Amino acid sequence: MSIGNRLEKVGSFITTPTFLDIGCDHALMAIYLLKHNKNIKRAVCSDNKEGPLNQAKENVKKYNLTKKIELKLGDGLDVYEKGIDTVSISGMGGRTIIGIIERHKEYLKDIEYFVLSPNNYQEDVRRYLTHNGYFIDDEALARDGKYIYEVMRFKKGKKKYTKKDYFFGPILLQNKDKNFNDYYKRKLTQDEIIIKLFPKYRFILRKRKMIKEIKMLKEEISE
Repeated sequence: MSIGNRLEKVGSFITTPTFLDIGCDHALMAIYLLKHNKNIKRAVCSDNKEGPLNQAKENVKKYNLTKKIELKLGDGLDVYEKGIDTVSISGMGGRTIIGIIERHKEYLKDIEYFVLSPNNYQEDVRRYLTHNGYFIDDEALARDGKYIYEVMRFKKGKKKYTKKDYFFGPILLQNKDKNFNDYYKRKLTQDEIIIKLFPKYRFILRKRKMIKEIKMLKEEISE
């Protein structure tokens, strides 16, 4: 059973016996983990659309996991239940993920880990979680087809981070690899194109921020 490099990496960051996968789609990651990781005992999979959940139900039956995977129709952390140690969310925008967590901050006292793979605004996600009682426990870049995705795990606790840490990811910055260079070279190219499109005397603050970002990228990317 193949679930793709991105979901495999997300799954590898889940180490607690129970987890909630928000936006589970067809529940393939939960099925994969319960088949391949003996430490995982139970999964709750949620989606806010009935179509994917119906397909997930068929998949769970196919792999004889109805006693270990519970499917729930609901939005974000609305379906959270006490005793779930880890919450995973992938394939959504970073600000959507922040909104999901913000709506139910009362659950943060019970959730030990968040495993997240946002499609964008990764820096915002890092800042939000670390300002709300978590630190960055692990990170990786997963190449899936022609795209590279950030995967990050947050654990309860506190650490201090620099601006570069928030932008690049402190662990990604420490463990630079080919994926790091490829991923941030693309970001550099995008920034250099965008800044040329700004009108000369408008968006001054935005341009200044982007100039600083370009400088950081050039300092950290290997030629």
